[in-house]
Amino acid sequence: MKEQNKIPTGKIQRATKFVSTGGKVGGNYLKYYSKKILSGTDDREQLNLDNAEDIYNSLSELKGSALKVAQMLSMDKGILPQAYSEKFALSQYSAPPLSYPLVVNTFNRYFNASPQSLFDEFEKSSKHAASIGQVHIAHKDGKKLAVKIQYPGVADSIESDLRIIKPFVLRMFDLNSEELNHYLVEVKSRLLEETDYALEMNRSIEISEACAGLEGMRFPKYYPALSAERILTMDWIHGKHLDEFLATNPSQETKNLLGQRLWDFYEFQIHTLKQVHADPHPGNFLFSEDGTLGVIDFGCVKVIPEEFYQVYFQLLRPDVLENKAKFEEILAELSFILSKDNAQLRAYLYDVFHEMIELLARPFHTETFDFGSDAFFDQIYGLSNKYSKDKTLKNAGGARGPRDAIYLNRTYFGLYSILNKLKAKINTHSALLQPI
Repeated sequence: MKEQNKIPTGKIQRATKFVSTGGKVGGNYLKYYSKKILSGTDDREQLNLDNAEDIYNSLSELKGSALKVAQMLSMDKGILPQAYSEKFALSQYSAPPLSYPLVVNTFNRYFNASPQSLFDEFEKSSKHAASIGQVHIAHKDGKKLAVKIQYPGVADSIESDLRIIKPFVLRMFDLNSEELNHYLVEVKSRLLEETDYALEMNRSIEISEACAGLEGMRFPKYYPALSAERILTMDWIHGKHLDEFLATNPSQETKNLLGQRLWDFYEFQIHTLKQVHADPHPGNFLFSEDGTLGVIDFGCVKVIPEEFYQVYFQLLRPDVLENKAKFEEILAELSFILSKDNAQLRAYLYDVFHEMIELLARPFHTETFDFGSDAFFDQIYGLSNKYSKDKTLKNAGGARGPRDAIYLNRTYFGLYSILNKLKAKINTHSALLQPI
């Protein structure tokens, strides 16, 4: 993959890049409408492919929050056409990497030394590159290490990038402005934390130590002396990313075992630690044939406030789902339904959120659940597609739901997506979500 020798870091440079990308997208629409008029052919799929290619190429050069938002949208099935989802998913671990001289500049800034002088060996080409940083393999004192290096300017450009990308996303994907504002405030908070490698190191150590008793889980050791504000050094963990692992044709028993360990890992974080690895895309996990699961990135962690936790998880209990008055009361408490809503809108929103939450909660209500079920995921994607186009929902006004739910819901559906890819059948019954 071709390396980048520079990243636009100034506000004007980055804004200019967005504008030029908008021009390319406009050109794609012009070709699409011209072809439609001249030949009568409605080639929407080709339009999506062209736009996805141009947008991804542009965001890949910019790195940072813009590319991270694209990555997040790629995980939310149903929001984007397939062409966008597939292209943006590359940002999980296959974005274009930075050239080695830029890596050396980062080391000189924080250590006043080159990586070659700090490590016994340091591979100049990155092993993986994502939206916020890239990973290089290094060796020191007989240990194989992973060195994560943040792209220059990423942390400083978060606010301006989100401000620039907002109208772009609104136009391209026909999203509700108030809902997007609500979403981006939470995204900004998580991105600011994700670019703080000192915070990531502390959380990584804390959560991995707390989860050490979970069977079959593997976490790297971190090295503060070889880490800095924008550099994070940890043990290299062996294993395969999900697609690589599935290509080895593992047994159903192994896939079920890995799925169970992933599920138990998230249940422990959410219900015991009240803080959760909130970036469950395949690039953050390593799967092994012996059934062990490696977790390699705690950059995005959502701390779950106790007050929110106590109210939110009532919604997932079957007795509450079956109690119309209680369910509507909790929807109002969590601002899914607002005091300004008239009776007709309240009834409509009740049906919408009941349908969504019942689907989210379904795995918890049986002893075992088969995440390989195409019917279940057809419902998820169908529902997402249905409500992403729903005019009543778009015009309801107001930001719906608490910000604390944004990353938690995203975490669950990201987890479900990985389990679906594994075709895992696991034990999901949760005593915490049963009737009191």
